[in-house]
Amino acid sequence: MAADALTGKHRHLLGPGRIGPMELKNRIVMPAMDQNACTGDGLITEAVVEHYRDRAAGGVGLLILETSAVSYPVGATSRHQPALSEDSCIPGLSRLAEVVHEHGAAMIVQMCHHGKVARVDSMEGRDQLVPSVPLPDSVTDLENITPDELLLLMKANGSRRPTQREATVDDLDAAVEAFAAAAARVQRAGLDGVEIHAGHGYLISSFLSPLYNHRDDHYGGSDANRARLLERVVEAVRQRCGPGFAVTVRLDGAEYGHGGQGIGPELACRYARMAEQAGADALHVSASTADSLSVGFTDGPLPWTEGQYVHLARAVNRAVSVPVIAVGRLSPDRAEALLAAGDTCQFVAMGRQLLADPDIPAKLAAGRPDLVRTCISCFVCVARNFWDATPVCAVNARLGHYDRPRQPARPALPQRVVVVGGGPAGLEAARLAATAGHRVVLFEKDRLGGTAWFSSLTTPNNAELVRYLSAAVHEAGVDIRLGRAAGLEEIGAERPDVVLVATGARRDRPALPGADQAHVFSGDDLRALLTGRGRRPPLPPHQRLVLAAGRRLGLLDDVGRLRRLSRRWLPLGRRVVVIGGGLVGLELAEFLAERGRQVTVLEESSYVGAEMAMPRRFRAVHEARRHGVVIERRARAVEITLDRVRFERDGEEHTVGADHVVVASGVRPDPSLAQALQGAGMRVVAIGDCERVGYIEGAIQSATEAVLAL
Repeated sequence: MAADALTGKHRHLLGPGRIGPMELKNRIVMPAMDQNACTGDGLITEAVVEHYRDRAAGGVGLLILETSAVSYPVGATSRHQPALSEDSCIPGLSRLAEVVHEHGAAMIVQMCHHGKVARVDSMEGRDQLVPSVPLPDSVTDLENITPDELLLLMKANGSRRPTQREATVDDLDAAVEAFAAAAARVQRAGLDGVEIHAGHGYLISSFLSPLYNHRDDHYGGSDANRARLLERVVEAVRQRCGPGFAVTVRLDGAEYGHGGQGIGPELACRYARMAEQAGADALHVSASTADSLSVGFTDGPLPWTEGQYVHLARAVNRAVSVPVIAVGRLSPDRAEALLAAGDTCQFVAMGRQLLADPDIPAKLAAGRPDLVRTCISCFVCVARNFWDATPVCAVNARLGHYDRPRQPARPALPQRVVVVGGGPAGLEAARLAATAGHRVVLFEKDRLGGTAWFSSLTTPNNAELVRYLSAAVHEAGVDIRLGRAAGLEEIGAERPDVVLVATGARRDRPALPGADQAHVFSGDDLRALLTGRGRRPPLPPHQRLVLAAGRRLGLLDDVGRLRRLSRRWLPLGRRVVVIGGGLVGLELAEFLAERGRQVTVLEESSYVGAEMAMPRRFRAVHEARRHGVVIERRARAVEITLDRVRFERDGEEHTVGADHVVVASGVRPDPSLAQALQGAGMRVVAIGDCERVGYIEGAIQSATEAVLAL
């Protein structure tokens, strides 16, 4: 840690703290996040070790091993989650302890019985254990699940319909013993403690919830009875492992959905006090919902807005005297503010942020927050957990690919690398190549960020990626040539050993009558309006003057300012039709509807936002509709007139009024420059959307693969 880290901008976040017997070097916690990388018997693999090694080496104070099954395979949600039910798990856990402790971090294990979501029970023909039957109905958003995703979900569940049975007292006695025995194994392995998972609808959580628990015995009917299983587990673990072993509890601060019939903040505070009295050293406050395959999943447990659960942590913090761990999309700056205020939490969990950038603590300690690679909340990582796959990350190509090095190896003979295009693929390739020691020149005809800069107008998180990549290429020493559209002569003059072409995709206008009219814009047309470069669609004189003045004054250079100004004025009429309901069209539709436009989306297929990760799609469709967007599926545009768009669906013709039409379809790779360079005899690798349209995830992955192959 830098000498001035504890007096710098994030001094509270980087300051030491204590949870029970654990002395932690900082207050950054990596929460449990399933990686599904264990063997089919639930044993720790080298990929699991590397995953946690990266975060420990990056400076995290406390790591929590992903959800681990105490009665594996009974009550497990995946065959590839860590198992804690046999002594065979101890060597792998010991290996984790060794690796994490080498870097001065502590590590605990999140222990769980998955109850009503124990997929392995369903796959193997066992009833899932629940407090009461039948379960309340849950919502599945089939309209926004693609056929491929549905097949993956069915496969992950063994194509069986799950069945449940009401837990007997003997079942609960066995569960308490399983938790205690699992904790003892974790202790024998040399790890620092356990986290008892009492949230997210799993077994203990379902007993706590009035929504699921309708029993009339000693485990239901009152707050104290519903909390009995939790209290017994905490007490049994504490008795088995003693005071020198940390015991934390993850608790729902609220259960969303079902009209508030589940856990609310007041009840959560009562449960938190009971957990503390039973022996918990800390409370980790999350949230959940009954509806995991719908927009409800991004209400809980997957937050989609910054600080989404802060109010829940604050309520629990006021109710207990042990430390509280807050979670819920907390940036370093927001985390620092919460810790400095002192009324919400004593520790902060950063989940997907640490998947995107394992080195956040080290970068903050070095005074370089500008080099933090921020999670863009695309939910690509989480989506893969739905079908028991290993998560990957759109902005961090190493996640889920631990056969790749953390950084490319330094070459014996550095190469002269020319990168053409300053979007995500070009910037990532330039960063990696320069970091490895190659001599890198980057040509960009406009500004750094490419399509990601433009898309950050509708998707603000993308601006964070552009910020990071721009800082990173400067830090790596890339020779950046802006405002220059590099051609054969200019590239050849650099005498490159290899040219990495990242010039992006083409956006063609649809071949339908009326598509060439002045009020029909493509994505490239909209970009040209802002940048003043390229084919600018004709506008009324007063609109041209406004945009020209904005460009001259630099008002259009800052995408955040541009986003704010767009709430006051846009060069688009009141009625807008968006042709194409993919990722771009859906995000654009919500953006325009938020700014007072009446927006209709025409999508030819049955599915909108198909390129989005499933949880993000659930939320995007929900938010678009909430803002009044009309989504027409199986709708094929056939003609654009001066004030309407005609479309067909299921053999019937319909029309919708339109003052402007925006074409958000027709995106395809543009390999023309790469082909010309190859024809000139140069060694060329096409990356990003010019090679295959894969958006940000595809750009980062292809850039990484290209540089590793140099």
